[in-house]
Parts: sequence; structure tokens; C-alpha cells
Amino acid sequence: MSDAIQAEILALTQRLLDAIAARDWPTYEQLCDPSLTCFEPEARGQLVEGLPFHRFYFDRQGLSAPRNTTICSPHVRIIGDAAIVSYVRLTQSANAAGDFVTSATEETRAWRRHGTGWRLVHLHRSIGS
Repeated sequence: MSDAIQAEILALTQRLLDAIAARDWPTYEQLCDPSLTCFEPEARGQLVEGLPFHRFYFDRQGLSAPRNTTICSPHVRIIGDAAIVSYVRLTQSANAAGDFVTSATEETRAWRRHGTGWRLVHLHRSIGS
């Protein structure tokens, strides 16, 4: 596998996570395929299709506490015009009392080469142990 492609996928994934932390919908929408599918805790075991489910969370006001996101132990696999990246995501933030907290989620994201770039087509996120 090309180290350059692996680095590009990790950089795109970090950019996506930074957009989520900043509630930057234009960047998130640019990086995701409109037919994005996902399994994640908020979907309560259901396969979600499309971006409207995600848009709901970006549009919520009053939830703008600073957050920092770190990708740990990433593994990238390239399969033709697709890339699969798996990692543990650590998210640091402050709770209502001002105490710092760190949460962990286990994530797998599937990217597909689209023209000259990549678009996220599927994600699976689980609460870390």
C-alpha cells in the first residue's frame, strides 16, 4: 500500500473529525457521500442512510464546548478505489461542572475514491470499553 494514500486517508479522517467537533457542516457535507450509511450508538441499532440524520446534530445550538479529537492506533486498508480506516477515537471536552472528560469510541470508516478525491460512504462507531 502506498504510504502517501495511507497518509491522505488519515488526514481526511482527521479533517472529518475536526469538522464534527467544530460543528462545521459545510466541510462535513463536502467530505461525505450524500448516500452515506452508518451504524452508530445514536441510531439505536438501525442502519441510517443519508445525511439528514447527521445534520440534526450539527444544527443543535448550545452544544459548542471546545473538543479535541485524537485518532489512536489507526489501521488503513486500500481495496481498489476504496479505503477502510479503523481506529479508536479519543474525544476530550469539559462537562457542565468544568471537569475535563475523555470519551473513547471504536470507529471504522469506509472511503471511496470519487473523481480526484475521496468521499466517506460508510461508518460504524461503537462506544469504547
